[in-house]
Amino acid sequence: MASIGRFFQDPDLSYFLFGPRGTGKSTWVKAAYPEAAWIDLLDSEVHRYYEARPERLREVAAPLVVIDEIQRVPALLDMVHLLIEERSGLRFVLTGSSARKLHRSGVDLLAGRAVLRRMHPFMAAELAGEFDLNRALTQGLLPVVWSSPKPADTLRTYAGIYLREEVQMEGLVRRMDAFARLLEVASFSHGGVLNVAEVARECQVSRKGAESYFDILDDLMLSFRLPIFTRRARRELVAHPKFYYLDAGVFQSVRPRGPLDRPEELAGGALEGLVAQHVRAWIDYSGADARLYYWRTKAGVEVDFVVYGSAGFWAIEVKHGHSVNPGDVRGLEHFGEDYPEAERVLVYMGTVRLKVRGIDCVPVDAFLRSIVPGQPLFGG
Repeated sequence: MASIGRFFQDPDLSYFLFGPRGTGKSTWVKAAYPEAAWIDLLDSEVHRYYEARPERLREVAAPLVVIDEIQRVPALLDMVHLLIEERSGLRFVLTGSSARKLHRSGVDLLAGRAVLRRMHPFMAAELAGEFDLNRALTQGLLPVVWSSPKPADTLRTYAGIYLREEVQMEGLVRRMDAFARLLEVASFSHGGVLNVAEVARECQVSRKGAESYFDILDDLMLSFRLPIFTRRARRELVAHPKFYYLDAGVFQSVRPRGPLDRPEELAGGALEGLVAQHVRAWIDYSGADARLYYWRTKAGVEVDFVVYGSAGFWAIEVKHGHSVNPGDVRGLEHFGEDYPEAERVLVYMGTVRLKVRGIDCVPVDAFLRSIVPGQPLFGG
């Protein structure tokens, strides 16, 4: 994993580096800052030392200080803030896999003094020749899984580690059984419009309880939700967001399987999630002024992803099929009627680039490999 170049760039100032567990934050930081003073709050002895007296941070004499998993001792943020003010030239790199405790503990104290950056699973272009689409769809692109000698076993335990070490140990929920059940039930909403009330009924919890569980998943960066694109809307649109797990492999690992499941449903959800995680990484690593949305009318016409901002305007449809029919571009056609400014592209599992009803249809393997931060998302 360490030999694979990451697109993440050092912002050259104090910053928070957030990202789910297993995305390679610590590996990258250790390689980027070998001379930094390192405070590992996952080490129980170190954790106790700074939790008892956060002011001990004053004793660290180094121009660059890395605090790994800062959310484990939120009180250190006050000291970080104070030391940045007191010591000219002092930099902090604060990594974390959960923003929940920081939000509750006043992370805004560092507003303007430390920026926020995110690390994502591997992108296809980072892996270059090592990228394998079928493997990415089944095992995902988390570095901790990709580099494992037993990736399937690592992936199976990934969600359990979060349940045990983040949710249970931090006391985030009262009913671990209900939360674990929601992880499975939510997998059926992956890539689809999220109806929290329906999920709540399936999990036998209140709607408010289910909503809090989804908030926890988002805060732990295990999932994300896409809002509906409503700018200059000309049609009646749905209101619910779409839901995704952070990684195609994580989705595959938590999704229950049975005789009534169709393989194409799992493969289609994994493919759509794989595209989503690439676009999110492109936005964050590029520092692009853009956000990711989806578009769906109440009549059922949909475009999977809309990227909108000063960085550009793109509409992306994802199809799992190996061929493209005119009906597959229907959503993009309707979107183009309302938004002729948008560049539209359909990505599919075939191997040949096509033009269907004036819309570019690009093999997903080539599309993912072409996504490079700092370059246009799609150049037509």
